[in-house]
Amino acid sequence: MEQNTELQRQISATILQLRLRAPFFATLTLFAQIEITTRIPTAATDGKNIFLNANFWQTLTPKQRLGLIAHEVLHAALLHVPRCGTREPLMWNIAADIVVNGMVLAQEGLELPPGHIRDTKLEHLSVEEIYHILQTQARKYTLHVGDLLPMDGPGHPTYAELEQHWRQALQHAKTLAEMLGQGNFPLGMERELSHLNPAQLDWRSYLWRFLVQTPNDFQGFDRRFVGRGLYLETLQGESVRVYIAVDTSGSIDNKLLSLFLSEVRGILQAYPHLEAHLYYADASCYGPYELTSQDPSHLPKPVGGGGTSFRPFFEAIEKEHDPNQAGVCVYLTDGYGTFPEQEGSLPVLWVLTPGGISLQTVPFGEAVRLV
Repeated sequence: MEQNTELQRQISATILQLRLRAPFFATLTLFAQIEITTRIPTAATDGKNIFLNANFWQTLTPKQRLGLIAHEVLHAALLHVPRCGTREPLMWNIAADIVVNGMVLAQEGLELPPGHIRDTKLEHLSVEEIYHILQTQARKYTLHVGDLLPMDGPGHPTYAELEQHWRQALQHAKTLAEMLGQGNFPLGMERELSHLNPAQLDWRSYLWRFLVQTPNDFQGFDRRFVGRGLYLETLQGESVRVYIAVDTSGSIDNKLLSLFLSEVRGILQAYPHLEAHLYYADASCYGPYELTSQDPSHLPKPVGGGGTSFRPFFEAIEKEHDPNQAGVCVYLTDGYGTFPEQEGSLPVLWVLTPGGISLQTVPFGEAVRLV
């Protein structure tokens, strides 16, 4: 008990120092209960609370203690525990560590315990984007034990409850930082905040939601099916034509191209009411190729490899599309290219690759990250 009392005193002193050096991080700690435990070897969070091993804590320098507290509370505040979903936990933990360590080490006076992971080439990306890169590239990191504990056990808050809790915490933290003349979010925070919601819907479910927002009236559609990968077998009214553009420019490597084509197959298999017309596009536009849900595996050989302009595709659609039929456009790309000066007549969903342009920079239509 006496040891825990001394440890609590040290933790309180660390948070006080953190308030002087990084008031944004310190305010977030007020929304988390810090528990001393022997159940974990170092430190961890379950998305709401922070857990510290007493023996590990005693091995750290004062600056490392500051960095450790900031590290764990950032994991919690950015919802890294529930955002993992069904992904491989250890790889997701590595991706999340890259993000928060970049934020912590950008703050003067904060350090991290020995053996921490740092990748300055990736830390500006979101966790979802980094996770995808780790899956597809031979990058090696050592993380024997993760610090993101699973959301289980009686009484654990739901995703929605955690999101509301930490949204309030983030607002308080930003307000205090502004009062102290340090109003900007920490480096990389804005990008992470923009990814808190899209992680809950896979992009195919987003596509379904996108389709029902078009002028076509789908009578009787039950919105409870959104997010379950379900569709109605019958829809009142005519079918919808979807124009799919696959970026085949020089910036899209074979792995991304294969990923794009697998998603095209996914569209056809998930939504058999669609009439799909496929285009390949770099600085020019190739197609259309009519696709059917009966045989989605046979796709035409990709054409392209040049620069990137999105204009030819939209020009072709304006000529081809019958204005009396419902239609939408889906463009799979990294987003680096020349956009049309004016928006076309059809709704557009941009499906952007991990590492592509920011969702907020797309000039028209809706955008979702392929993760």
